[in-house]
Amino acid sequence: MTSPRIAPGRTIRELGPVNWVVCRIVAKLGGVEEGHLFTTMGRTGGLFRGWLFYSSKLMPGGRISRKDTETIILRVAHLRECGYELDHHIRLGKRAGVDDELRERIFAGPDAAGLDARQRVFLAAADEMVSTKTISDDSWAALARVFDDKQLVEFVLLVTQYDGLASTIGTLRIERDY
Repeated sequence: MTSPRIAPGRTIRELGPVNWVVCRIVAKLGGVEEGHLFTTMGRTGGLFRGWLFYSSKLMPGGRISRKDTETIILRVAHLRECGYELDHHIRLGKRAGVDDELRERIFAGPDAAGLDARQRVFLAAADEMVSTKTISDDSWAALARVFDDKQLVEFVLLVTQYDGLASTIGTLRIERDY
């Protein structure tokens, strides 16, 4: 494994007292000794807290259902081959109702047998966004039959958040937690 480009912060001095406490809470909730993503991002001070606030408005606090949110995140993480995101969201997805069978369908893609029409639409749109960085008019029209206007904006932000997060994790070489 290649060494992280930015070492995770492990002390109050490296993270600051607020971020240190937040990182400890996040690790405990996540069932890990240290959440490397959070202790790395925690080194940025207030930017970390702003990123956490923004992220939490998408997951778990968004308007798209938790199961659909985790389905979308798992697809993006799979497409981006981001082991860190997959590790965490496989577990979070199970809590939200994404069982092993559905997860395999998500990984197989929008044409997988057993997916419902809604899932096919938003998985295809996620694929399109990750590969082209936009959504065609036809795909948008299909997505608009699945989500309302607020959810459409949230969908775009959710996909780009996890696509960008995969880039951040890969570029900084953040180590997996397991």
